[in-house]
Amino acid sequence: MVQIDDVDFAVAAFRQGGVWTVGELTREHLGDVETLADALGRLPGDSGAIALIGIDDDYFMLLRVTGDRVRALVSDVAAADVSELAASALEMLGIPAPLDDDEDAEAVPAGDLDLLGDLGMHAMDMAVLLDDFDLYPDEVLSDVARKVGFGKPFDDAVGLTSA
Repeated sequence: MVQIDDVDFAVAAFRQGGVWTVGELTREHLGDVETLADALGRLPGDSGAIALIGIDDDYFMLLRVTGDRVRALVSDVAAADVSELAASALEMLGIPAPLDDDEDAEAVPAGDLDLLGDLGMHAMDMAVLLDDFDLYPDEVLSDVARKVGFGKPFDDAVGLTSA
């Protein structure tokens, strides 16, 4: 299992008054989906709060909390084999963790592909990004953030912006 220290980045984003705010999530919030959702639920936001998490340079996870509603997307169900956070997301989604350790198996996303649809990142756009196996999680999530409207703050937070 990947430890919380193996999370490459974890940021939260929320929009208030039309302005996006992006900041790092603390490691204490990354133990499981319930803890993360509780932290996101405390953030202000016109349309809830979004967590964008890169795991082990191979996987990413999106979690969105709007009121009492919690929605998740895991880029590949195999992430549950290496991340307790991803495993708890699959459990919340009612999806069993994969039994096969086949490293050559095709990535299979799980969750709500349209969780950011109302913000401009529709399911079809998300599916196209998930199908691009040449992209790293930070690159995929940078594209997502750009499409939704907080690309530069996201890139700055995860170190994609050159100094």
